Amino acid sequence: MLNDGESLRAGHFSDLHYSPSNQAEADRCFGFAVEDAIAFGCHVGVVSGDSTDHRLDAHTPALSALARRVHQLSAHMPVLLLQGTFSHEPPGTLDLFRLIGARYPVYVADRIHQVALCAGQFQPSTGAVFSDSEIDALLAQHGLPDAVFTCVPTVNKAVLAAAAGVSNAATAVGDHLADYLAAAGGVNRDWRSRGVRTIGVSHGTVNGCQTEHGVPMAGFDHEFSIGALFDAECDAFMLGHIHRAQQWEQAGRVVAYPGSIGRFHYGEIGQKGYLQWEIDPGRSSATLVETPARETVCIDFDGPPDMTQLATVAGDTADKFVRIRWTINEEHRQLVDRDAILALFGKSAEVKIEARVMPAVRSRAEGISRAASLTEKLARWGELTHVDATPLVDRLHMLETLDAESIADAVLAGLADVVAMTSVDWMPARDAVADSKPVSVPERVQVPSIAAPASALVWLTDDLFAAEPA
Repeated sequence: MLNDGESLRAGHFSDLHYSPSNQAEADRCFGFAVEDAIAFGCHVGVVSGDSTDHRLDAHTPALSALARRVHQLSAHMPVLLLQGTFSHEPPGTLDLFRLIGARYPVYVADRIHQVALCAGQFQPSTGAVFSDSEIDALLAQHGLPDAVFTCVPTVNKAVLAAAAGVSNAATAVGDHLADYLAAAGGVNRDWRSRGVRTIGVSHGTVNGCQTEHGVPMAGFDHEFSIGALFDAECDAFMLGHIHRAQQWEQAGRVVAYPGSIGRFHYGEIGQKGYLQWEIDPGRSSATLVETPARETVCIDFDGPPDMTQLATVAGDTADKFVRIRWTINEEHRQLVDRDAILALFGKSAEVKIEARVMPAVRSRAEGISRAASLTEKLARWGELTHVDATPLVDRLHMLETLDAESIADAVLAGLADVVAMTSVDWMPARDAVADSKPVSVPERVQVPSIAAPASALVWLTDDLFAAEPA
């Protein structure tokens, strides 16, 4: 398939995410990439995972559109499809594509292994790597391959958790894959010494890479490290899963993500496209070719939206996808005119409005929950409401320290004092009454006997509901 001294040209596509909601974006961008790769004269096409966004029924138009594009690509070059994330690409989803090859085959890599590309046909290894006997047989039957792929599809962590234990499953993935890549590196060095190009294809996260929103992926639970990938001794390592294009180089060998084929979410940074690879034994290069991904505009306000600013931005958003977000207090939410905002962006392809309403929080007695005792809570309430709580505190003390009979005796004693004062026609001044403080009775009180006219206390025993005498 290749002339002597000719570089292997490969079209590397990833994260197509075909689905009913993404079909227009995915098919426009992947269709452009397929036609461009054909025009560039690629010798092989590689899709490094997540061809679909979720499980698709056979009659789904999105699945049919994807199949047509893969069939179109296979009419000009052999195609390798890698198993991606199980939630996006359930196991078995890619099996159908084995049947739609045109002039060249469509090979589905759904297990960890190596596969050789010989005269446009894929020859897989039986185990995880080619054994010495398999290499000898391959060379005898087909001669030197054009390339040998080391395929590492998404690892089933549930299976690994059963073997390594749930607590160790997160870090065990990276350790197991690093061991495999190091073992594959020995085989790949042997292939390179024979003048064969070596290519890695995988779907996962590299520790330290950046997401499409610019967030670094740092941690111990990612599948790969840069060192482990270069230990595989591949001239080119084609990755999928991260939606931002990025690459690393070491001694002429390159590890790269092409990113997602299109822009499927708001706020994604960087260009969208596919990679054109040129690969020789011990050396490779990857060039990003931008696809016609949709343009998104994100406008955020820390408060109500500024209509003047929106009017200025709206003039440059024709046929673009616009997201407007703001944060506003609950009592001011009615001040925003959504219809006016939508009218400003009437020429945009889509306008998505996201308003975050901050609920009003009213604290009736701030800090009362932090008071240790009921007395302290009552005093705190009086302080916040500007009420003299001393009388209430005294009565609370009575309730906490005295029994019911003692409290009743004290109340009756107070009533007797009032009656006695009334009988001698004496009444304290208004200010004195306002400033008087309740009697605090710390222990059982002996109420003194106070003489009072019987008529003054008759209401205590009289029938209050009896008819008045005529």
